[in-house]
Amino acid sequence: MEHELFIKELKPSIYLFDEAHMSSGYLVVGEKKACLIDTMNGYNNLYEAIRKITDKPIVVVNTHGHPDHIFGNVYFDKAFMNPADNELAESFKNIPEFADACKKYGLSMPPFSPIDEGDIIDLGGKTLEIYNIPGHTQGSILLLLKEDRILFAGDSINHHLWMQIPGATTMEEFVKSLDRIMFLEEKADFILHGHANDFDDISLIRCLRQGALEICQGKTQDDKPYNWFGGIALQHPFSLEEGKHYTQTDSVICYNR
Repeated sequence: MEHELFIKELKPSIYLFDEAHMSSGYLVVGEKKACLIDTMNGYNNLYEAIRKITDKPIVVVNTHGHPDHIFGNVYFDKAFMNPADNELAESFKNIPEFADACKKYGLSMPPFSPIDEGDIIDLGGKTLEIYNIPGHTQGSILLLLKEDRILFAGDSINHHLWMQIPGATTMEEFVKSLDRIMFLEEKADFILHGHANDFDDISLIRCLRQGALEICQGKTQDDKPYNWFGGIALQHPFSLEEGKHYTQTDSVICYNR
């Protein structure tokens, strides 16, 4: 199928939802509730998919306001997101393909409820802590699953970071955001990001920070052009640490000149 949903249990009570290898979401099932982290593009009825796994109440959280992380919200009554991304998310509702599909199937986006750094989602035996990380978008967040030492990173920490898009912070501001949350390396062992198919070592944060710092320092003489739907940007490769497990080896930060 063109937009098939692949579901994989990564470890007990933690599931990867991979929508046609376009974007990824995650389901964490606690003793009392389940939390869906990002809802992808909305091609599949995620509520029905979750109900085949658990009948517990579902909390939906969006790591940021881009379409490939929020459009699946249409299958739920409520979703949490940092309010700093509300305007960004609202701007995508009228994309013709999405608006037409909603009208055709009688779906609509639920309102966003605020979530912010310091908030805690208690699922019963599993606890998610919220941390802000402005960069990829102004309202991007991380979710730390304390008991399993997993950091859900959305698009903020990954192998192909887009910082060239409208609404992203400056690279200098992003480095400050990373510096502020580097202590999470001591609280987590693994990262699950918004386009992953498995775990990355937590050291990906440090590697990404080094790459962003190099851009700030002007160490970009070998950077190549990057063509994307918004035009031409640049891409800066960053190195990964030897002896650590990563889901891919080629890693770049895309940015504007």
